[in-house]
Amino acid sequence: MSQQTFSVTFWGVRGGYPKPGPTTNKFGGNTTCLEVRAGRHLIIIDAGTGIISLGEQLVAQHQIDGKPIIATLLFTHTHHDHTQGFPFFAPARLGSSVLYIFGPKAFPDDLEYVLARAMLPPVFPISLDELKSMKIIRNIFDNQMIVLTDPSEPPQVCNVYREAEECDPAEVRVLAMRSYAHPQGVFVYRIETGNKKMIFATDVEGYAGGDQQLIQFARGADLLIHDAEYTPEEYLDKKSSRQGWGHSTWEMAIEVARGAGARRLVLTHHNAHHDDAFLEEVERQAQAVFPATIMAREGLTLEV
Repeated sequence: MSQQTFSVTFWGVRGGYPKPGPTTNKFGGNTTCLEVRAGRHLIIIDAGTGIISLGEQLVAQHQIDGKPIIATLLFTHTHHDHTQGFPFFAPARLGSSVLYIFGPKAFPDDLEYVLARAMLPPVFPISLDELKSMKIIRNIFDNQMIVLTDPSEPPQVCNVYREAEECDPAEVRVLAMRSYAHPQGVFVYRIETGNKKMIFATDVEGYAGGDQQLIQFARGADLLIHDAEYTPEEYLDKKSSRQGWGHSTWEMAIEVARGAGARRLVLTHHNAHHDDAFLEEVERQAQAVFPATIMAREGLTLEV
């Protein structure tokens, strides 16, 4: 694979819970999971049910070429729709796999504890420790940067204010921004390689005047992937307002894209009640306002 490769593939695009069936075939019914290929590195963002099919594909390739599966897995937060596929991620069951797992500390628990607790009996037949892969699990904070160099070497974690120069040169850099516009908080990730950068901002909610912190973090993004769970009408519904639920409208996503000068915008974290026809109409409305907008769908691969 060329060191210039920088692409993202969507394996799960739903929020809340999976919604398979004939009415969601076009955009997909699995919960959040992205595969990022950056240079020689495999980065996976979130482990909703979409990670199950990704894992099956990775194992199938491993059986062909015999190469161990080495991946960096980033969790935005630990709500079910972003973790529920992890116990079924087939590479985690292979002794040859190496998984570097990063994510925010969940008040007040470490990431490893949260993942382990989700697999405790009687709700799951095997524990986290029984997965045969090598798993290096670490909390990170928004003053830190993950640096990927040679794939045979573990990622480095540096303080962005004091140690950034020591971590360069890097093939890939991952920076995190903590947003509190979601219950218990969430990490927005920026992945950079060469002069390209992509932003993944799921489970965020807009502010009056735009989310200025996010706009600055996403400045000049080649690709912005942004939460758009609700329509403006749903968000402001007087009988059942979604304000304060920690999710955005497509208008909020466009506000960030415009403010940041993003070249392309992808809307994601689709509401489980929104079928294909509904999402097609939302996509049409969004494109009329910001033409460089598309709706995330399972199987879609975009070059950054």
